[in-house]
Amino acid sequence: MTELQKIPLKTIIGEDTSLAEYRGKLILIVNVASKCGLTPQYDALEKLYERFRDQNFVILGFPANDFAGQEPGSDAEIQQFCRGNFSVQFPMFSKIAVAGEGRHPLYSALIAARPAARANSDSSFREKLKAYGITPNAEPEVLWNFEKFLVDKNGNVIDRFAPDVTPDDPMLLAAIERALAG
Repeated sequence: MTELQKIPLKTIIGEDTSLAEYRGKLILIVNVASKCGLTPQYDALEKLYERFRDQNFVILGFPANDFAGQEPGSDAEIQQFCRGNFSVQFPMFSKIAVAGEGRHPLYSALIAARPAARANSDSSFREKLKAYGITPNAEPEVLWNFEKFLVDKNGNVIDRFAPDVTPDDPMLLAAIERALAG
């Protein structure tokens, strides 16, 4: 078992767990938010989950309120929002911090393993944040909601994707297909 798999986590309904529960599965870990311009990615994440879940693939959603207060709800409110608006079936977890001093140990480990996110060559997400008057986090911090980490079946972080790399982006799909082919 990797150190990453040993980190204690809580499901969105308060049950104790860890990534060890997902041993043998390819995992896409995503920090999510309900009131973000990227929130429609929930729909694409659910479609991605449905497409690959029978191939030992799972998406794990980690709500975080670290970016412009875009996840203010309680765990119960977040769960209701995700199910009611996007029919989310992939596992969701209790709200955590993914950036800054109070960052959850899971995200500290993810960031340490993959300090830089891959982005499309035409990506200007960092510039878009600045245009909204937001000072983006410096690397290696998580830039914004919906950043994605890919963890292989053995519990090793193998890739990281910028927030605007959508769940149906060819770059992300290729990484998932490569990892599943193993």
